[in-house]
Amino acid sequence: MAFGSAITKDSDMRHTLQALHPKDKDLPERAHVLEFRHAVLDGTMYDPLKLEFHQERNESRHYIPISNRMPSVRHGLCHTVVKDSVSMLFSEGHFPEIACEDEHCREQLADIIKDCKLPAAMIEGARWGSVGSVVFHVKVLSKKIFVSPMKTTYLTPHWDPNDPDVLQRVVELYKVKGATLKAMGYSIQPDTDGLDYWFMREWNALAEHWFVPIRVDGDARPTEIDIARSVTHSLGFCPMVWAKNLPGGDDTDGTCTFDPIGIENQIEMDYQMSQGGRGLKYTSAPTTVIRTDDPKGAEMEHIVGDAIVLPTEGDAKHLEINGQAITAVSEYCEAVRKITLEALGGSRADPDKLSAAQSGRAMEMLNHNLIQLADTLRSSYGECALLEIISMIQKISAKFPLVMRDGSKIEKLQTEKKITLKWPPWYPPTYTD
Repeated sequence: MAFGSAITKDSDMRHTLQALHPKDKDLPERAHVLEFRHAVLDGTMYDPLKLEFHQERNESRHYIPISNRMPSVRHGLCHTVVKDSVSMLFSEGHFPEIACEDEHCREQLADIIKDCKLPAAMIEGARWGSVGSVVFHVKVLSKKIFVSPMKTTYLTPHWDPNDPDVLQRVVELYKVKGATLKAMGYSIQPDTDGLDYWFMREWNALAEHWFVPIRVDGDARPTEIDIARSVTHSLGFCPMVWAKNLPGGDDTDGTCTFDPIGIENQIEMDYQMSQGGRGLKYTSAPTTVIRTDDPKGAEMEHIVGDAIVLPTEGDAKHLEINGQAITAVSEYCEAVRKITLEALGGSRADPDKLSAAQSGRAMEMLNHNLIQLADTLRSSYGECALLEIISMIQKISAKFPLVMRDGSKIEKLQTEKKITLKWPPWYPPTYTD
């Protein structure tokens, strides 16, 4: 079985797959790129391919290129790197402590963080933000604080031109079907359930504006505010924290954790391992070749099934994969995996080779690349995003009465108190250390 030739014919699979995902010409290219990255992260990037990997021939017995078939093996390397790096940021034992000169303020903030489940929100936000950016929406409902991460695929930030670090407003714009709007309680014209509408919201320093959806028609966008659904919060600041992933990128998005190297190498591994698995199946169930005097072999077709029927003078050879080739595929995929982890900053530790408990310092050296990645992410999601969220909570408590989930009151937090983060060690020190 020829592995190399089959893969080479379907080169540049990353762009082939991305092109198969729906692209809205009325939205910026950024939305399509982020949508595909989310599909990689969620394991749905192969969903547009409807054929299974073993479906090599169509009804006309013509060969179906590999690029048109879903791999039978999914490695999920990009997801693994993101999961490992995020766990080093905000998982149990890694979430930073609040440091403040006022002990009472520190204790209050620690209780609020636990009460509003902020660690879980930061974990989910950092995972989504790995594609380039994420937004944390801070809101008050029934006097309780809620922090919700939001994907930025259809969000656009607008910064203060005189203070580029201040977010003035965030606009959400995307298309929905009329049936979706009807399910949300909107009054939609009859017979328009299958038509596209523009859905739009805007968050600014005074309110969360919902706009009346309009039918998609040229360059027109919603302009009429839906007063019934809009909410005036009067906070004096936009209650959104826009977090860019890694340094680089632009004013909207940071650098993706796994694109392009991670995506391209993951696809390569998925298809190589699928080819190897297919080869093993060929070996365990070889194709039958039957010679017949009937030049067409039509009379035997219902008997032989998938067997190859040949005339008496005909000949056929079936290429098989042997154990040596399977070993080569495994070694190749392992090499690609190591190269990718080294490039992305993932953990290259092999649990099977850790025969005994390691000291904290030894684990740091073993996961040096992963720690470097997590240390950079600490700046984006900790020193920037988390501190800004806490600052917003301080400002909100000074304006409105707040309560915990158990009903106990939250005292007004002093906004002038300086808050810093105290990060725990990457690995708890052991007796050896």
